[in-house]
Amino acid sequence: MKYTFDILGVSPVLHFFNHQQEHHPHRGAEYIGSFRCTLDAFLESVETVPPKRGWDLDEVVDTVIHYWVKNSDGIQHWSQRLKDAGTDSLLVGRVANIKALKAEFESLLE
Repeated sequence: MKYTFDILGVSPVLHFFNHQQEHHPHRGAEYIGSFRCTLDAFLESVETVPPKRGWDLDEVVDTVIHYWVKNSDGIQHWSQRLKDAGTDSLLVGRVANIKALKAEFESLLE
C-alpha cells in the first residue's frame, strides 16, 4: 500500500475532538493531532493508526519522515501558526491510504 501525509492546519482542541468523535472509520484517512510541531510528535501520533486499519507501520512512518524532510518551509509555517494559536490548539495532520483517499475524493464529485 502507498500512503500520504499532510499537515492540514491548526485547530482548537475541542473542535478536533468533536471531529474525531464524528469520524467514520471506513474512510481512507486518519486525522491526527499534536500539541508540538515536531517529527517525533507526529510519529508518536501515527503509531496507533496502523493496527486499527491494517496498515504497514513502517511504510506509514517512512511517509511521515519523507514529508518532513521535503517540506521544511511548510513545517516552519505551521510551527509558527501553532505558536500564534496558543495552548488550546493543536496541529492537525492527515495520514491516508492513497487509493482509498482518491476513491473518497472521487465520490465527492459524483
